[in-house]
Amino acid sequence: MLTPLPTTDKLIRALIILATLMASAALWWPAPAHAMRLKEVASVQGVRFNQLIGYGLVVGLDGTGDQTTSAPFTQQSINALLQQMGVSVPPGTSMQLKNVAAVMVTAQLPPFAQPGQQIDVNVSSLGNSKSLRGGMLIATPLKGADGQIYALAQGNLIVGGAGASAAGSKVQINHLSAGRVPEGATVERAVPTSLNQGDTLQLDLNSNDYNTAREVARTINRKMGEGTAQALDGRVVRVRMPEGSDARVSFLAEIENLPLELAAPSAKIVINARTGSVVVNQNVTLNACAVAHGSLSVTISTTPVISQPSPLSSGGTTVSKERADITIKQEPGSLIQLPAGTKLADVVKALNSLGATPQDLLAILQAMKTAGALNAEIEVI
Repeated sequence: MLTPLPTTDKLIRALIILATLMASAALWWPAPAHAMRLKEVASVQGVRFNQLIGYGLVVGLDGTGDQTTSAPFTQQSINALLQQMGVSVPPGTSMQLKNVAAVMVTAQLPPFAQPGQQIDVNVSSLGNSKSLRGGMLIATPLKGADGQIYALAQGNLIVGGAGASAAGSKVQINHLSAGRVPEGATVERAVPTSLNQGDTLQLDLNSNDYNTAREVARTINRKMGEGTAQALDGRVVRVRMPEGSDARVSFLAEIENLPLELAAPSAKIVINARTGSVVVNQNVTLNACAVAHGSLSVTISTTPVISQPSPLSSGGTTVSKERADITIKQEPGSLIQLPAGTKLADVVKALNSLGATPQDLLAILQAMKTAGALNAEIEVI
């Protein structure tokens, strides 16, 4: 006769079974579809970041600055700076400075930034400085593509690295030749935008897709009234805007969170030839084909050989030569047949069964495309 479990044990066992069922259900239960918002597929034309760049000096380094003999532009910059301060250096003076480094300063000017606001800047060594740790960037004007000054940078650097060297030994963690100055630049000039100009606004889609452009226009017209939005091509949607800055901001706040039901993207394979990475989206299919894979390796080994003259010869010398042994090894290839309409999971499983490396996939996928068996666009980056 079985002894009934106590009530507490029954409850614990029931909770364990329920948790197991819930965990396994997450693997097979279909996840709810999530519609993308308009702000994630399009941006307002003219509302963007602007790149700024400048040349400056970092001072206060602990003997890790540029060697002025190898980086003469650093000494020229110091002379120009001292002349602005009213200090004149005699011509021909060789300054052996170790606490100064020439740097390039970059920043991104965000949209709608106004004079007086602060932005972050990145500082990178331009010469042969060993480390920028502990340095301070002195006043550096930052210019835009039009040559105008839009910000002024200055401040202490934060370098995410450390290093030490002594008696010929060196230890370094992370990178010491670049740093960052949080809120190190003050905006001096605002960039005009097209938000309050004209009676229409242009939305630029992130990718060229006619279905997405049509869906964006339909969604805006459904919310704001027919005729508000018009798709011009596969990337541009023109939107009629209300009058007044406050009304336009409210209008954009309404439409940027509108959900969009987008169609599946076109079949595409992206190949990075430098790293061997291959990314295949879910719409890639195959026609009926057969794939064979094999590897050919060539090994060359060199063995030193000593050649000595015979004992009775005169004037001979010992000569050292090398003998090369060349071996060619070819692994047996596998032939696998893929049926028509094969989906992504089947393609990956079949290629993995062949033992194909990422470099092999580059050649296999390109050969499939040439043979007309791969229904996808191949992009090499």
